[in-house]
Amino acid sequence: MNQQADLQHIIEGCRRNKRRDQKRLYELYCDAMYATAYRILGNHEDAQDALQEGFIDVFKHFKSFRGDSTIGAWIKTIVVRRALKYLKELRFTENLDDHTREAPVGFLDDLSGEYLEQLILSLPDGYRSVFLLVEVEGYKHKEVGEMLGISESGSKSQLSRAKLLLRKKLVKINAI
Repeated sequence: MNQQADLQHIIEGCRRNKRRDQKRLYELYCDAMYATAYRILGNHEDAQDALQEGFIDVFKHFKSFRGDSTIGAWIKTIVVRRALKYLKELRFTENLDDHTREAPVGFLDDLSGEYLEQLILSLPDGYRSVFLLVEVEGYKHKEVGEMLGISESGSKSQLSRAKLLLRKKLVKINAI
């Protein structure tokens, strides 16, 4: 069986609530979804909790999957929303509605991806969430605003402030 046919078989099994197919679907997507939850939450335990709760939601509402998008995109939306909900329950998400101008961020040539990830994870929760959802996950500000319960301009403002903080941290690194 080819990969697409195998995936379709797994999807059909999940629609019928077959545990073996649910396990296979989880195994196919858990690593990528964990990485997404971790980037939003910045904590391994919280990311694991959000991942588990997200997959519970996936299987609880599997019959609502219509196939308008890929199964991976559908699962990712659920896990992102669960991680954001988890973040709201754990921490205060900043709601900033003022406007600031956005300037391009310059990066050092020798900046490692791992170090950049640490810089992103050091951002305040609200800034980090907006930055990751817009810049990494590709959501629009309107969608991010709806997910976080903030205005579209609040999303833009938090992204701008996140970039400003990252820029300041990079300037400090460059000065050392």
